[in-house]
Formats: sequence, structure tokens, C-alpha cells
Amino acid sequence: MNLTRTAYGTWSGGRFMHYGEQLSEEHYMQLMRDSFEKGVRTFVTADVYGVGRADALLGEALKGIPREEYCLVGIVGHDIYEGIRQGSRGYPRFTDPSLRGPEKYYDYLKMATEKSLERCQSSKFDLLMLHNPDSISYTSEKVWDAFTALKTDGLTDRLGIAPGPANGFTLDMIECFERFGDRMDWAMIILNPFEPWPGQHVLGAAAKNNVDILARVVDYGGLFHDDVKPGHKFRDGDHRTHRPGGWIEHGVEKLEKVRPIAEKHGLSMLQLACLWTLGNTAVKSVVPTLIQEHGEGARTIESKLDDLAALPAQCLSSEEIETIRQIGDNTGCMALKGASHRHEGQEPRADEWPMRPDLLDLATRWSLGTSW
Repeated sequence: MNLTRTAYGTWSGGRFMHYGEQLSEEHYMQLMRDSFEKGVRTFVTADVYGVGRADALLGEALKGIPREEYCLVGIVGHDIYEGIRQGSRGYPRFTDPSLRGPEKYYDYLKMATEKSLERCQSSKFDLLMLHNPDSISYTSEKVWDAFTALKTDGLTDRLGIAPGPANGFTLDMIECFERFGDRMDWAMIILNPFEPWPGQHVLGAAAKNNVDILARVVDYGGLFHDDVKPGHKFRDGDHRTHRPGGWIEHGVEKLEKVRPIAEKHGLSMLQLACLWTLGNTAVKSVVPTLIQEHGEGARTIESKLDDLAALPAQCLSSEEIETIRQIGDNTGCMALKGASHRHEGQEPRADEWPMRPDLLDLATRWSLGTSW
């Protein structure tokens, strides 16, 4: 089963990434069962979430549902087995030279995939993605030979990449599409009405190389759920406290500018965000984060799932999509990860590395300029 228009991510519900209130395990699993019952039939999980616990809870939640009735997306790449967690940077990538060389890539990927499948109580993924690739995974034939072998082994029907954890990797992704697009089916990027940049710049290359796009953070940190307002108090440790100051105030101002378009079509703000995102070239599926906010006046997380599950057919015109893009334009608002001039002179890290001349040539070819 290929991915559906709407998807549920196991990072929702605050258990394994710090957003709003943390759901109990039973509530967390019930939300996933509700997702299936309400028609959200694609589920996305990563082995690093809860060091396998998210996989296990998803497997338990979907237990008894015929496997052919839902799409299962797995994500592997952080070495939770032999790697040592590096504080806020998380677990190292499996390609870290201190852990293994290229001759061991296949062994690791096969082991990690099989263990994730076992926790998910399944024998095969519909899509398997590389989680937060480093510069090696974007460019190495050895990585892609090993990854492709998993499809040959029958462990997955499709392959893809899930860049992150922060935003960027634009030129790296385009190069990866051009080199390995014949082995790749999907890529996951950050894209929403208030963060069209830089994700919009990979869409043409994705389409040209027949790579479909799964968009995350469609809710823009929960703002499109319409219950995060100026003065909102986040719990200590909430991931969104790392966003720049004033992001809520500026976001709400933009939200009110696009609200008349939502009202014209009878859409919730989340539905507007989803349809805008799906209106972009190559985007075939959206996976917003479902959050139970802290404090009085917060909507139930179930009501947010209802919005997603009831997503109507596309009703936005190309003119409305462009109007929203202009209102939400965020060009240059953040320092991007991946290949960048700002990393000149430093040793490559797992999510940032110096710019290469060939990537600048690629940027010129795609009319993206050289300010990266």
C-alpha cells in the first residue's frame, strides 16, 4: 500500500518528542486506533523514538488490523544499538566512521530494519526511509547499495530519505535525487504555509526524478491547530521554546490574513495548511504533528485528529495557493543545516558540513543562487 494523502506520525501525542502534554501509553495507542477508524491509513514511525518504544506501541495499537489495510512507514539511521547518545544531538548516524566502515552498512541497516519490523509486528514496510542523513548518506554509493538491498530482500516495497532534524539540506537533497532518484520513491521535508522556504526549492527536482514528497510540520509548530495564541505558556522542555522569540505573534498575524480563505471554503486552519501543502508540486502526503496543548482553552487532541481525518478534496485555486505563499514567505529566516557557507573551515558534523563547489554549480543549474 502506498502512502495516503494524510498520515499519522508516532512523534505526535508528546510521548517521544516534547510537545504539549504527554499522553499516557493507552491514550497514545487509542489515538492511533482512532486514526485508522477515522480514515488516516498511513502510519510513520522511527526506531529512535523512545529507543524502539514508539515502534512497539504502534505495533500494539494496530494489532489485529489486516496488514493490507494500512501503510507502514519506517525510518532508520540513528544507531540506537551501538551508538552512545550525544545529549541534545541524539544518537550518532550509522555511517559514523567511529562505529563502522562501508563494508558494515548493509549489516547494520538490515539488523535495524528487522528489529523495527519486529516491534511493529510486521514482516515488511511499505516505505523505509533513511533518518536524518549525514553527508555520507546523501552521497555514498555504498550506502545506497546497502539500502537498495533491503528492498531486494523483501523488507520494504519503497525507499526514501527523511532529512533533519532541523530545516535545510536543500542542495544535498537535490543532488541525492539526481544521483539516486532511480532507487528512491519518497522524501520527507518540512513544508507548510508559513515555512515555504527552503523546502519549496527541492520540489521541482523531486518531480523531475519521480520522487514523491511527504510533508511534515504542516501545522507550523501547532499554530494551525488554532489554539496557540500570543502569551501561550509552554511546559518546560517543550521543543517549540527553541523557536525565535515572537514567532507566535508573527504567526498569528499571518494566520488572520489567511483565515478568510479558509472560511470561504469551510475549512479549519489545519485543513487549509494541509491543502496548501498538498497543492505544491510533488507533495502527495501530509503528516502534521498532533499536539495536546497545555492549559485552559486548549483543544482536545482528538478534535485535531478529526480535522485531519476530514480533510476534503483540493478546493484551493492556484491563485489562493500563491497568495498564501506570499503571506507566509519566510525566505532567509533561519540558518540552514546541511551544506552551507556558514560551515566553512569546520569539520563536517552529522547535520552540517561545508559547501562544495559542485553543489554551487547545482544551485546555479536550478536557478537557486549561491547564498546557502
